[in-house]
Amino acid sequence: MTDKIALVTGAGSGIGRAAALALLDAGWRVVLAGRRPEELEITAAHAPGRSLVAPTDITDEAQVEALFAATAAAFGRLDLLFNNAGASAGGRLEDLSLEAWKRVVDVNLTGAFLCTRAAFRMMKAQDPRGGRIINNGSISAHAPRPYSVAYSATKHAITGLTRSSSLDGRPYDIACGQIDIGNAATEMTSAMAKGVPQADGSFAPEPLMDVKAVADAVVMMAGLPLDANVQSMTIMATKMPFVGRG
Repeated sequence: MTDKIALVTGAGSGIGRAAALALLDAGWRVVLAGRRPEELEITAAHAPGRSLVAPTDITDEAQVEALFAATAAAFGRLDLLFNNAGASAGGRLEDLSLEAWKRVVDVNLTGAFLCTRAAFRMMKAQDPRGGRIINNGSISAHAPRPYSVAYSATKHAITGLTRSSSLDGRPYDIACGQIDIGNAATEMTSAMAKGVPQADGSFAPEPLMDVKAVADAVVMMAGLPLDANVQSMTIMATKMPFVGRG
């Protein structure tokens, strides 16, 4: 696995950064996309000269097109897109503003679609053609947490995007799969160790797992030949309340 080209969204923190670092360690060159240039530069410093820092708002169609054009200009092709960037909005359903709802939909769903569309166009045209897309679905693509209607709705929708992309990519050697992650230890999930709302109305801490386990799983999925695909993988903290949630 040498000098294949990956693009990771949300590469400036959390799962995105961990996955980007693991891909770099595995020999990939990585395009680092995200909204915060300074955080992307920190990720890039892990392997100087092997990445492209590409500040991008994936909800903006023009910026996404520029991102993929920059990838083509720098590396000539794209072998992997990891649609990882995400946003959430907590609170009771009846109190959620339309603005907050739209923000989560724009990042989690529309942004993933825009990147997938651009990846399809690039992967179909390149020689050799094809590539792989991995979508970050989340445990919430299967079972919602309390007070997470926008996040859960978009993550359920990501499953539809994954399956449609998998089907539509077949004629062009584009494989698409989904990784559903539960309780990886990142800045975003640090509150879980202190306590979060449960389906039965209680408030309880939840176990976390090392985010490196997720990064290693992404590298494994990415490293498969294009005639094989992990369509769906669930990776979670072993003792978290998912099986039996609710």
